[in-house]
Amino acid sequence: MSEQQSLNSLCITQVAATICDVLGVTPPSQAAAALPIVKTVAQQSFHQSADRVFMYNPDAIALWLYQKYTPLFHDVMKHTQLALPLLSVMPSVTPVCFGSMYTGVMPAVHGIQSYIKPVIQQETVFDVLLKNKKKPCIVSTANDSLSMIFLEREMDYFIYETIEECNQKALALIKEDQYDFILLYNGNFDGTMHRYGPESPEALAALENNVSTFTSVAEAIKMYWSNHDTLLGFAPDHGCHRIDGDLGSHGLEMPEDMNIIHFYGFIPHQ
Repeated sequence: MSEQQSLNSLCITQVAATICDVLGVTPPSQAAAALPIVKTVAQQSFHQSADRVFMYNPDAIALWLYQKYTPLFHDVMKHTQLALPLLSVMPSVTPVCFGSMYTGVMPAVHGIQSYIKPVIQQETVFDVLLKNKKKPCIVSTANDSLSMIFLEREMDYFIYETIEECNQKALALIKEDQYDFILLYNGNFDGTMHRYGPESPEALAALENNVSTFTSVAEAIKMYWSNHDTLLGFAPDHGCHRIDGDLGSHGLEMPEDMNIIHFYGFIPHQ
């Protein structure tokens, strides 16, 4: 990657207010302003506020991966209308970044500033949805950040040992149509790139699996949520870079780790 590459201007702290605004609820009190283009397209796409949001959170998928391996993302693009380059937060590690994504504040405010996984006390998207009588849930693998840092809310957590179980549960939840907000986390690309490198055949296969999962989610939403206006997000937390020995890492304030891309789809009711 070029040393001259700049950091993106929009930040993942803006995602929390974006989700809330699209659902028609007041964002967390200290959250950064929503992403204007997402609000605009939502207003153009939906009759009123959306009544469903599905956030797919694959781990460690960098903007440079999209730029270099664009064909791998074609199925994501087919199911979305916006691709937004965003900036992660420092340190660019999973609990810190998802903490900022779903509180709307910087790490110094929500309190996670290293690779630790305490329960966040800062007001989150989940808290304001519950306050507004909406039903959120989280689907995640056990011991990962998203199975831990947002616990202790009066909401449902579906925690499994394998990614396959998580994905099947998320599809079942779409079919059951009981939740206003579903978060699905997949950490397979992150784990694979740490072990084999971000551009290894194994890591790129994991990325393909993430795209396939997202495609399955999009198709299920169109089938089972046809009576709803839905915002669908493909929303990684941070990027990654190659280190000595062709292994992968992240956590630094560098474009490879900080620059990510989010995709948003707007699926109106039929």
